[in-house]
Amino acid sequence: MSVKIGFLINPVAGMGGRVGLKGTDGVFDKAVQMGARPVARQKAEEMLREFFVFSKNHHDLLWVTCSGEMGGTVLETLEIKNIQIVYSPSSDRTTAHDTTTACKAFLDHHLDLLLFCGGDGTARDIYAIVDKKIPLLGIPAGVKMHSGVFGINTKATAKMLSEFINKRLTIGDVEIMDLDEELYRNGEWKIRLFGVVRGIIEPTYVQVGKASFESVSDEEVKDELAEHIKDELEKHKDWLFLFCSGGTIDAIAKKLHIEHTLLGIDAVYQKQLIGRDLNEEQILSLLKKYPKVKIVLSPIGAQGFILGRGNLQLSPRVIKKIGIDNIIVVATPSKLMVTPLLRVDTGDKTLDSLFAKQGYFMVIIGYRLSRVVKLQTNMF
Repeated sequence: MSVKIGFLINPVAGMGGRVGLKGTDGVFDKAVQMGARPVARQKAEEMLREFFVFSKNHHDLLWVTCSGEMGGTVLETLEIKNIQIVYSPSSDRTTAHDTTTACKAFLDHHLDLLLFCGGDGTARDIYAIVDKKIPLLGIPAGVKMHSGVFGINTKATAKMLSEFINKRLTIGDVEIMDLDEELYRNGEWKIRLFGVVRGIIEPTYVQVGKASFESVSDEEVKDELAEHIKDELEKHKDWLFLFCSGGTIDAIAKKLHIEHTLLGIDAVYQKQLIGRDLNEEQILSLLKKYPKVKIVLSPIGAQGFILGRGNLQLSPRVIKKIGIDNIIVVATPSKLMVTPLLRVDTGDKTLDSLFAKQGYFMVIIGYRLSRVVKLQTNMF
C-alpha cells in the first residue's frame, strides 16, 4: 500500500517579509503594492527537488493535494504522476478559508503525513482543522516560524520526509505557536501557544520553539555589548550600521541612546538614526549612498537563526552587496548556552555556500570578548 502524503502550499506565505510588513495577515494588498513577490512556490519546489535526491522510492507515493498554486501546479511541474486533487480554490487569491477547507478534505483520505509550505499562520489554520489527526511537516516559507513543525530549511525538510517514509523517524507532540502580526507591526512581541499537534521528532533537522532570556547578569553583559558596538561605531565613522530586530539589539541601541525599532531593521550613521523599520528596497537604496555597511544582529534564542527568520528584509541581494565579513553577531552567554549552532536559511544556494565555506562566526559575548560558534546552512 502506497504512502499517502497530503501536500498544501499557502501561495501568499512569506510575501510580507522583504517589504518589511512582518507577515501578510490582513495586509496582502499593501504587500503587493509595495512590490512583494510570492516565495512559497519556489520554496516548495526546491524542497521537493531535494527530496527526490534523498528518496529512491518516491515514485510509490500518492500525493493528495489542491489544484493550482496550492499544490497541484508544483507537482505537475516536477512531473509527479500519482496526484489526487481533493480541493480547488475558487480564486487565484487564496485565503485562510481555502487552507481550512482543503484540510477538511484531507481528513477524508487517511493521510500518513500532511506536508505544507507556509509559516506560523498557515500552521495555525491547519491545526484548527487537523488537530492531532494527521502528523504535520512544514516547509519554512513564512515570515514568522516559531512552531515546532518546521524543518530548519528546505534541504532538512526533504531529508526528514525521506526518513519518515522509510520509517526511521519518530512522531511526537510539537507546539503550534504564532505571533500577533498587528502587535508585531506596532513593535510588540507577543507569541501565543495555540495548541499541540503530531510532528516529526528530529532535533538536528527540526527547529525548536523560540526561547527568551532575561536575567540580572544579562543586563550587565548587554552593557558590555553596547560598549563594544560603540567602539565599532567610533572606529568606522564613515560606515553605515544596520541594527536588526530583537531584544538584545534593542537593549544595545537603547544604551547607545538610539531610538530603535524592536521588530524591524534601522540604519545608523555616525551614531545617528537615519532610517527606521526599513524594507529590502529601502536598504538597497541606502547601499547606493553608503557603500561601506555593517550589520549588527543576534541569533534567535535556541533556534540559532541569524538570517532567514524575522529579517527577510536582509535578502540575498542585500547580503551579497554588504558581504558576510561585515556581519557582526552578538549574544549574551546565557543565550548561547542553549543555542549551540548558528543557522542561516537565505534561500540562495550561492550565498548559502559562502556561509558554509566560512563554517563559523565569531560571536561577540562581551566587551572585546568573543566565542567561536559553528554555522549551519542549507548545505549541510
